Amino acid sequence: MIKIFFLKLENGATLEGRCDSEQADIRPGDICVFHKEFHTDTAQVVRELREPSNGADVMTLPEILRSATISDLATVNGNVPKEKEAMKTAAHYVEQLQLPMKLINAHYTMDCKLVTIQFSADGRVDFRELVKELSRALNTRIELRQIGVRDETGIYGGIAVCGRELCCCRILKEFNSINVRMAKEQDLSLTPATISGVCGRLKCCLKFEHEGYVELEKGMPRKGEFCDTPNGRGKITDRNLLSRKVSVTFEGGGVSTFSVDDIKVCTAEKKNNSAPRKQNNRKNNKNGGDAGNERGDN
Repeated sequence: MIKIFFLKLENGATLEGRCDSEQADIRPGDICVFHKEFHTDTAQVVRELREPSNGADVMTLPEILRSATISDLATVNGNVPKEKEAMKTAAHYVEQLQLPMKLINAHYTMDCKLVTIQFSADGRVDFRELVKELSRALNTRIELRQIGVRDETGIYGGIAVCGRELCCCRILKEFNSINVRMAKEQDLSLTPATISGVCGRLKCCLKFEHEGYVELEKGMPRKGEFCDTPNGRGKITDRNLLSRKVSVTFEGGGVSTFSVDDIKVCTAEKKNNSAPRKQNNRKNNKNGGDAGNERGDN
């Protein structure tokens, strides 16, 4: 029986791997050794998957060979000084070639057959000359990988405004498209400081909480609508989707909070009942004035 696992490398990159359950006893949280194409490396097992993502063929996934031994971990720790030197070398050539890129980290595979250098940049960067220089200087195969600011934040980690670890490095598997409309539908303030995360982009929670808020919004009155309350008629000026309560402002200036079950939204017909009467009265007064003028002229 073949098992599929979601793996996370030391540099923050992720991949999926397969293993025969009879050959290796792999569990989430373990450090495993896997083979991919021409190199061997280690990664942490995050969780078990039912099937590969994106419909990939199971047999094309990297093969998990075994749980990492003490000797394997010692080899990985021995590569740390090499990674630091690789970063220094890369920084030297980036400055020399005047490339608009920010180096994030360097990672040697366990067998040192590949070094992966991750960087961020505002746009596309032509790093072909940099790869040539690094290949000669480090005498190994080089892979340069551009990542976004969200991926960068997920690598560094941190604490969000909610007081918990950032979702990008804790639970998120991929970054979905997020827009301001989601914040509007969740009745959030649209100030950048409120809806932006540590990375400076819109908060990831706006996306994966959006469906829940859309469901909570059903049956809730909108801001600006008039409603009848136990204290009289007023205008809804604020609402809380989670607690299902609304704030109502009355004509006299007072504000009270009510459960949505304790109010009754006025229909358009009720709200406009008074307006036509005033219009008709003005029309009658106008007609009456005209008639009086005619009688006076006679």
